[in-house]
Amino acid sequence: MVFRILQAGSVEAERLLMKEYGDLACYEQAVREILAEVKCRGDEAVLAYTARFDGVELTAATMRVSEAEVAEAYTRVDEEFLAALRLARDNISAFHQKQLPKSWAEPDQKGNVLGQLVRPLERVGIYVPGGTADYPSSVLMNAIPARVAGVKEIVMVAPPRRDGRLSPYTLVAAREAGVTEIYKIGGAQAIAALAFGTETIRKVDLITGPGNIYVTLAKKEVYGRVNIDMLAGPSEILIIADETANPRYLAADLLSQAEHDVLASSVLLTPSRELAEAVAGEVEKQLQALERREIAAKSLVSYGGAIITADLEEAVALANRYAPEHLELQVQDPWQWLGLIQHAGAIFLGPYTPEPVGDYLAGPNHVLPTGGTARFYSALNVETFMKKTSLLSYTARGLKAEGEAIVKLANTEGLTAHARAVAVRLEDLTEEGEQ
Repeated sequence: MVFRILQAGSVEAERLLMKEYGDLACYEQAVREILAEVKCRGDEAVLAYTARFDGVELTAATMRVSEAEVAEAYTRVDEEFLAALRLARDNISAFHQKQLPKSWAEPDQKGNVLGQLVRPLERVGIYVPGGTADYPSSVLMNAIPARVAGVKEIVMVAPPRRDGRLSPYTLVAAREAGVTEIYKIGGAQAIAALAFGTETIRKVDLITGPGNIYVTLAKKEVYGRVNIDMLAGPSEILIIADETANPRYLAADLLSQAEHDVLASSVLLTPSRELAEAVAGEVEKQLQALERREIAAKSLVSYGGAIITADLEEAVALANRYAPEHLELQVQDPWQWLGLIQHAGAIFLGPYTPEPVGDYLAGPNHVLPTGGTARFYSALNVETFMKKTSLLSYTARGLKAEGEAIVKLANTEGLTAHARAVAVRLEDLTEEGEQ
């Protein structure tokens, strides 16, 4: 049986919740070499790595997707897809519009004005996985918040297929989402091109979007030179369920994550052993009908299973420890338990809100923190693509009222020039007052 049933507190259950992916040193060295080559050799290195890893020979001219290629893409997608894509686009845009922060400035009683300016970044890069699969949903989830934020230049990179093209679904999604430049490059070399710039690709200020281990480690390496959204790991779902949950639904939801990747994690927490056994049976049954059953089976054997808890309170406590990317509450009254959930990338409540609702159409972003980082990271959002600048304007009256406190604090830190910058003004204000 691919889906194990474990007891909470057991060694096996702890290993399942706190999964490890092994030593990354060999990947890190390879990524550093790629980054160094692209930084030094620019387009030449990017094109060489594209030929080596993707089996596609491109030139600096053909690396960028042309308007003709985008126009052709529209002829190769069906109207039903286009209608679904535009519904998703509108939902995602409406949700992220509600996140827009505003600049503000407020005067105090002394006439001083303090505030905050909120402005979009000028140029951002989004990474979209590709090559062997199509992910138009990832295009929407990365590009739309940037567009809503007001970013002028949205640069998309994605690995090409063997024919040297990008998927028409990906290209149509890019156009619908407001992407302004598209390049047929992927992997660590694409991250390097975005971070350092090349003869063809100008550097960006922020890189977002999930990818494989090489992409993730490349983003980690270039952080500081550019900003990044997060370090996304393999996908994960954790479901808290009681005896009222439907085993068919639970099995389907667990498999929806397991099919992503052999490293994906699919875990059920429940106090009901009867439910766990029913779900395990359903997983076996439904697995046979999946096109990606080999991937899903390997994922479940290594990182899937049900953990039997003493009660729902213990299940919630374990969920907060795990801080999952996706958390489903499949219990009788999910809203009753919502307030107890402290850490999760996204929370799905009730039997009719399976995780794919969030992946594709509802509106909230599906780029979510993984590997327990939901304890301190948030979902990709509009503010990811914005920066905040503090605004200060003191009056003479304001500085005279508070200046001595500033001088005291600066002198205490031994920064006498800081203190002097205020003191000279106070001296003039005192003389003016005496006159």
